[in-house]
Amino acid sequence: MAAMTSPAPSDTAPRTTGAASGDRPTARPRGRRRRPAVWRGAVLVLAGAYFLVPLLASFVFTVHVPGQGITFEAYTELLSADGFTESLLLSLGLAAATIVLSLLLAVPALIGVRLGSPRLRPVVEIMCMLPLVVPPIALVTGITTVLRWGPEHLSRTPLYQTFLAVQNENFPFVLVLAYTVLALPFVYRSLDAGLRAVDVPTLVEAARSCGASWPYVVLRVLLPNLRASIAGAAFLTLALVLGEFTIASLLGFRPFAVWIVSISGAQARMSVAVSVLSLLITWLLLLALSRAGTAPSTAAAAPATTSRKET
Repeated sequence: MAAMTSPAPSDTAPRTTGAASGDRPTARPRGRRRRPAVWRGAVLVLAGAYFLVPLLASFVFTVHVPGQGITFEAYTELLSADGFTESLLLSLGLAAATIVLSLLLAVPALIGVRLGSPRLRPVVEIMCMLPLVVPPIALVTGITTVLRWGPEHLSRTPLYQTFLAVQNENFPFVLVLAYTVLALPFVYRSLDAGLRAVDVPTLVEAARSCGASWPYVVLRVLLPNLRASIAGAAFLTLALVLGEFTIASLLGFRPFAVWIVSISGAQARMSVAVSVLSLLITWLLLLALSRAGTAPSTAAAAPATTSRKET
């Protein structure tokens, strides 16, 4: 029986291994590898044409003048255009203030919910997602109604000066408040993904057991591990503020997007040149934020993993 049963495993072993790594399994991966390579190239070509062809057409429109040939006057006249520098600096300032305010609101709130009361996380998520279902025109109508309360009901109170201060044309802080509300869904999603990837209770407990104070825990332990998600939130907020038009236009302010539309009627070639230039500026800023968020996060991820292993 031993002579009859001993060859059986040796016979079956090659068959099982052959079934696992024989001709059929080796043939299928080759076929699967070739098809995605073709489709990936086609998708990349279509996506590149979808994004680059309008940009190329816009650039050609700005530099080619019929009867004169190639000229870069539309770009050289930008710096001397009335309102270009002021509107661009105003949009960048609004974007920076919106990023700071949204992070100051969202980061402590989400960390507190994660540590103190995880059951409130669905409530916070619903509140942060509400701006997605409220149209910007409805938000502008509400803001305008509230601002009208100042001269009508608060003219004899100190709060009236606050209403005037937030509508200052040099830096309309009311736009920062409105943009912060609009950016809450994106900020929440980015920070929530970062908090899910980090064992926040373990990090806080380990730091507190070593004698670290709460500000030290937040600034030196949690924020470095959340740097990628914070950069992502800033990334999305910057893109939203630089491209926002409806609220600023209806409230009567003139950031960069509104200025581009205002000059498009009289100087069409310059308005397209400004649009191309603003797109390049936005891309450079977004790349800078992306690099600032991804490079330190890889170095900051090491303490989190080591703390998990130690616990």
